[in-house]
Amino acid sequence: MNGSEASPSFRLAYVPGVTPTKWVRIWNERLPGVPLDLVQVPAAEASGVLRDGGADAGFLRLPTDRTDLSAIPLYTETTVVVVPKDHLVTAAEEVSAEELADEIVLHPLDDTLDWERPPGRPAFERPATTADAIELVAAGVGLLAVPQSLARLHHRRDLTYRPVTGTPQSRVALSWREDRTTDLVEDFIGIVRGRTVNSTRGRRPAAEEPGPGKQEKPKRSDGGGARRKSAAGGQTGRTARRGSGGAKGSGGSKGSGGGRRGRPRRRS
Repeated sequence: MNGSEASPSFRLAYVPGVTPTKWVRIWNERLPGVPLDLVQVPAAEASGVLRDGGADAGFLRLPTDRTDLSAIPLYTETTVVVVPKDHLVTAAEEVSAEELADEIVLHPLDDTLDWERPPGRPAFERPATTADAIELVAAGVGLLAVPQSLARLHHRRDLTYRPVTGTPQSRVALSWREDRTTDLVEDFIGIVRGRTVNSTRGRRPAAEEPGPGKQEKPKRSDGGGARRKSAAGGQTGRTARRGSGGAKGSGGSKGSGGGRRGRPRRRS
């Protein structure tokens, strides 16, 4: 089944914090006849949206259940701790998870980091969302460790963040259902991987596909043999000319026609 026939448009899901603008722009330049529809989904629901057909492909955060999903990891994000601007943490360029041991660190229910054990002391209740946790940080209730893109997404003037070491990191991946790898999905994979329009690794443009019963033209010879033969002939000719006119020996360079004429004698 051709991807363009299966769907008149391409639906792309993405989780909060991911900015697909660059790839969408390239898509619109290369496939102007196929609209790309963006679908923002919560991180916890991204894989379910792909399985249910709510999107053709999507940017999600790993780890995720990949039983029937293909995924291409794209990049890893820095983990940061969000704090009030007047917090002691702001005195350092970065902090470690151990340095947060005495702090209340909020752990929202939609947390995207794969914690074995979150740092710091737990709050009395887990916030429902990252947005709720940000509000609690602003109220001085606790701190929040999140991927840097989420800290930027929920930016507030009264808050700032610092990188934190010794914590899990979020990995962003492009994912899609294995049994729905359509031509449009292949096109988007090529865009995300940075392939050019004429890349042989991507889907072949229709203009280059040989028709039924039509064979590709064989490659033309580069003429290397002819050039080598010509070069060899030219070398032989030059050698022969040197041999006939200037060779040393018994009739050498002083012979008739080959030597240099001397000055005429003066008459006495």
